[in-house]
Amino acid sequence: MKQRIFGKTGRSVSEIGLGTWQLGTKWGDPFNREEAFRILEAAEEAGITFIDTADVYNGGKSEETIGEYISAHPGKFYITTKCGRRAEGGPGRE
Repeated sequence: MKQRIFGKTGRSVSEIGLGTWQLGTKWGDPFNREEAFRILEAAEEAGITFIDTADVYNGGKSEETIGEYISAHPGKFYITTKCGRRAEGGPGRE
C-alpha cells in the first residue's frame, strides 16, 4: 500500500483510507460488531492505516468499535472523525 504524509502532521498514512459510515452493517440491517472487526482486520491486512469516521455513523457504534479495535493495535492507525451533528448548537440544531 502506498503511503503519503498527511497534511502538516508529518505522519505517514495509506493513500487509501477506510470510510466507516456503514461499518459492521448493510443499509437497514442492525450493527454487527463481529463483521465490523472483520472489516477492520481486512483493512489492516491490506495495509490501510487511515480510517475516517464520525460521531453519527451507526449511532456512534462506528467510533466505539474503532476505539475498541485500535486499543488492541496501538500506533497502527491514523483516525479522523467529524463531530457536531449531535452536539447542541451543531448543524441543524438551535
